Amino acid sequence: MYKLKAAEWRPEHFKWEVSNRVATLTLNRPERKNPLTFESYAELRDTFHKLQYVDDVRAVVITGAGGNFCSGGDVHEIIGPLTKMDMAGLLAFTRMTGNLIKEMRTCPQPIIAAIDGVCVGAGAIISMASDMRYATPAAKTGFLFVKVGLAGCDMGACSILPRIIGHGRASELLYTGRIMSAEEGQAWGYFNAIVAPEKVLAAAQNMAQSLADGPAFAHSVTKKCLHQEWNQSIEQALETEAEAQAICMQTKDFERAYHAFVDKVKPAFQGD
Repeated sequence: MYKLKAAEWRPEHFKWEVSNRVATLTLNRPERKNPLTFESYAELRDTFHKLQYVDDVRAVVITGAGGNFCSGGDVHEIIGPLTKMDMAGLLAFTRMTGNLIKEMRTCPQPIIAAIDGVCVGAGAIISMASDMRYATPAAKTGFLFVKVGLAGCDMGACSILPRIIGHGRASELLYTGRIMSAEEGQAWGYFNAIVAPEKVLAAAQNMAQSLADGPAFAHSVTKKCLHQEWNQSIEQALETEAEAQAICMQTKDFERAYHAFVDKVKPAFQGD
């Protein structure tokens, strides 16, 4: 099957770089703390969708330029127009933003977020939908929807956030819209680590590189099972994992790992 080459992509609304099978996606409107527009939402959605068709990206890092991650939907370019839309237009928008999260969760590559400064609204949702999160001490994460008169149930927040930090903590953040500090986020399991500002992107990229150098097919299966087992009983999950692991046992990487163990060397995974 024909494979797309992610290294050749030239997105219009964010920076995109691919190096050694790691893609770095940088939200790049630093003068406004990297807000999203209708167009950037759609381009992000389409980018994560296309990642299932590439073989030159095995992990993705998402970050923001200028010392901030993302300030959410642009007040003038999104929120203002939304106040003038009819129900059909509003539902098309909310489904489109939800589809961005669906594509992030179902693309085969692990996604690691590197978060500094402001990370609110849709920016907080994007960090939440990532597989791992590294933050600086200055990271300020807020699910601000209630602050503009909306419900906290936006883009999967009521489903995903409680699974990361627990129901009570998620309820507090979604009802109040208050800011979660970096220290709280790490204590609650939201952040994998707190890293100095000048090192946070490198920390995320180093993790991404270690995953890209690993058994890529097996990592994609892990991500798929982490996602789909939310709605399964333990009996269903056990069968899902039995089938998934049996498939992984047919890969060449599994055989490579065995021979490397016998030869007392580190396995050189190829992702197949």
